[in-house]
Amino acid sequence: MHNKVVYHAMKVLNAVEWGFCLPVLRFNFRGTGRSEGMHDGRAESDDVLAALHWIQDKFNLPILLAGFSFGAAMALFAACQSQPTAANLRALVALGLPTHAENRHYPFTFLHHCSLPKLFISGDQDIYAPKQDLEQIVAHAAPPKTLVLLHGADHFFAGQLEAMQNALASWLKEQLG
Repeated sequence: MHNKVVYHAMKVLNAVEWGFCLPVLRFNFRGTGRSEGMHDGRAESDDVLAALHWIQDKFNLPILLAGFSFGAAMALFAACQSQPTAANLRALVALGLPTHAENRHYPFTFLHHCSLPKLFISGDQDIYAPKQDLEQIVAHAAPPKTLVLLHGADHFFAGQLEAMQNALASWLKEQLG
């Protein structure tokens, strides 16, 4: 929740200077920070669904679901594979989506049938998402989809946070304009 990538993405979504002024809900997954429960690597998609339903009930506005790293994976899973999702869900943003971690490969095959607009932003030096793997996942995802690879950026967009913000803002203007 307090990660620099999450914080900088949140600023694009809700800070006045970016022009979107969207309400944002950041939360910790179960077992993280002060949250209750046990982290298991799959049930966290239920946390995403609970957050989606809360923000839909609270604001009743179109929802853009964004996540970073594990949060991106859980957001995509919750939105594209779990049922039911929030009725107002309009688009997905995956920042630093991991395709490899802890000797596991994540193919995200469920994206083949996910017709929500999707933005993938990653660094071309991300050790958890080799460029070729991410390009293959995006190529097999249902349209509409956009992949932005930031040259020289690592998993945490070190030195490239502004470029990540600009890519996110540009895509948002297309989606919301």
